Amino acid sequence: MRDPRAAPPGASPAWPDFGVGVAVLVLAGLAIVGTLMIPESPLYARVGPTLFPWIAAAGLAVLGAGLALVGLRGGWSASLEDRPTDPFNPLSFALLLAGLVANTALIQPLGFVLASTLQFVLVCACFGSRAHLRDLAIGLAVCLGSYIVFSRLLGVNIGAGVIEGLVDRVV
Repeated sequence: MRDPRAAPPGASPAWPDFGVGVAVLVLAGLAIVGTLMIPESPLYARVGPTLFPWIAAAGLAVLGAGLALVGLRGGWSASLEDRPTDPFNPLSFALLLAGLVANTALIQPLGFVLASTLQFVLVCACFGSRAHLRDLAIGLAVCLGSYIVFSRLLGVNIGAGVIEGLVDRVV
């Protein structure tokens, strides 16, 4: 069944929408060039350092091609409803910036898990969450899971710290 909000068949191209698709294709091209610059080592038997960049580049290429095609067929942005934008919120911006700075400053002394968990909590607060303990628990679970996947399954060191030392002894 056809989406009633989509452009009618045979509609003229929506050039701004097509331009977005082309821009995403350019990003895919840049990701491919960057991935080709990553040195390959024969030490990696299964998963090398280029697996995820190739997956991201392929995803960008598929998305860009799809967006460009839809743009040529009439676009998608005409069906979006216009909504007034919210005014700039300096507190939210400060919390977002604090999360980035905290992660950058604390990843070396505390490790990936604690620094990224703090960043997660600050970003949640930036988006209006007031359930800080819940955010802390979710952030800790996600960051700990990410650390285990990267360190144990992929063999990539993403920051050693207090929690990582405990995990390395247990897992």
